[in-house]
Amino acid sequence: MISPDEMSAVKEILVRKEAELGRVLRNRDGIAIEKSADQMDEIQYASERDLAICNVDRDSAVLRQVKAALRRIHDGSFGTCADCESEIGPKRLAAVPWASRCIRCQEAADRDGQDGANVSETLAHAA
Repeated sequence: MISPDEMSAVKEILVRKEAELGRVLRNRDGIAIEKSADQMDEIQYASERDLAICNVDRDSAVLRQVKAALRRIHDGSFGTCADCESEIGPKRLAAVPWASRCIRCQEAADRDGQDGANVSETLAHAA
């Protein structure tokens, strides 16, 4: 189980990560559509824009997971696997503080093609 001091440290890390991702996501300069007379430049711009969009998608997903982790801290369910309800290992939480699954359930979800978020949690907060 996570001690109150460890929980406080994790919460601080999550709050900082949330702020960092918020700043990153507000900067969307790379998504702007740029035009050029040169077709090769157009291809390069499109490629850079696609990469920027992928980065925004990834950062948005992580931000959702961070916010969900902060909600779990608030409601007392942080550190408990969303699938099997066993304790998430401290090494996993140290590496990925926003993890909602233990490593075994996350590996199973990855094999099944699910994303890193708990589907019911995502749907509950979709509105």
